[in-house]
Amino acid sequence: MPKISHPHITIDQNICGGSPVIANTRFPVRSVVIYILRYGFSPEELVNRFPHLSLGQIHDALAYYYDNREEVEKDIAENSEDHVRQKFQI
Repeated sequence: MPKISHPHITIDQNICGGSPVIANTRFPVRSVVIYILRYGFSPEELVNRFPHLSLGQIHDALAYYYDNREEVEKDIAENSEDHVRQKFQI
């Protein structure tokens, strides 16, 4: 596993296909980014919707995104509905 400077983020090939996730969850960083930066949720709203997450975890996921924007944007694109439909020809 690569060394990560974000204590709340982990990468494991056996969890979510190796996408970065919030540690001890299966909640991908890409989902945090989509909810907050694309749908306009605040970090507090996200914690209210997903009470198993902490505000610190949400902020660390955002920090990870800003430190690794290209990687996370690629992960978002590769997990989009259109990409999945094309990949599996459905």
